[in-house]
Amino acid sequence: MTLPTLAFLGIGLMGRPMAARLAHAGFPLRAWNRSADKADGLRALGAQPCADLHEAVSGAAIVISMLQAGPAVAEVIEHALPALQPGALWIDMSSTRQDEAVAFQQRLAERQVRFIDAPVSGGVGGAESGKLAIMAGSAEADFQQAEPVLLAMGNPVRVGPVGSGQVSKLCNQLIVGATINVVAEALLLAEAAGADPAAVREAIGGGFAGSKILEVHGARMLARDFMPGAQVTIQLKDLHNILAAARGAHLTLPFAELAEKRYESLAKDLGMADHSAALIALERDNPGKRLGDLPDRLP
Repeated sequence: MTLPTLAFLGIGLMGRPMAARLAHAGFPLRAWNRSADKADGLRALGAQPCADLHEAVSGAAIVISMLQAGPAVAEVIEHALPALQPGALWIDMSSTRQDEAVAFQQRLAERQVRFIDAPVSGGVGGAESGKLAIMAGSAEADFQQAEPVLLAMGNPVRVGPVGSGQVSKLCNQLIVGATINVVAEALLLAEAAGADPAAVREAIGGGFAGSKILEVHGARMLARDFMPGAQVTIQLKDLHNILAAARGAHLTLPFAELAEKRYESLAKDLGMADHSAALIALERDNPGKRLGDLPDRLP
């Protein structure tokens, strides 16, 4: 079976391992990034680096974008539009707003290009291992075409029409962002009240409080390792989008509002740190209280 030619746009922290998984799977792959040297780093894996955006997307059956936010996706779509092949499929795996995803679909339809919004969860580790959670908003036929490609990067699930992927990602990020803050509170409480926080994490991990967040970010907090996986700025952007969606749906989300304030307090000086740095924000609210005595690892 002949595999479709792919164009991957955005070779960043997440984009690079995702593109690498596609190259390892044998897909003919073109790679483009604003900073061309990042795309060039995939040459050894068999990808074709493209310095020019039109060169990357011209004739590609499937275009995948993994960019910083909605405005960047809109700009790249606009620049790529004249070179897109009618009938192609554009899969945006960035985290954007629902209304932005619907607008991308409408703009691409003018060129007879189909669209899927398919944001991901799982961080850099999930991207490297090919175990990302992929939440796709699309027509059923478009999802069936995209599924073999998405399976090379993780576990894709169609969650509804275009825009639904972004809603699903917002639900994911709400749970992640709020839970990271709760884990920070639990571990700092254990320390301040005289228990061994590492042992507490181990003890409760097998019960109803056990979660991936407690496992991964609890370990990060105990090690005070705040080198970026998902960054504070990214979590804050997602929380802004969550609350925008809530306003549009006439909802009040008090835990999301609290998490937003916590990450806003870190954005100025620790915006590039991992979002588990919510622990540092909590410690700033509790002068003299600190989890462990290890030095902080910060970007």
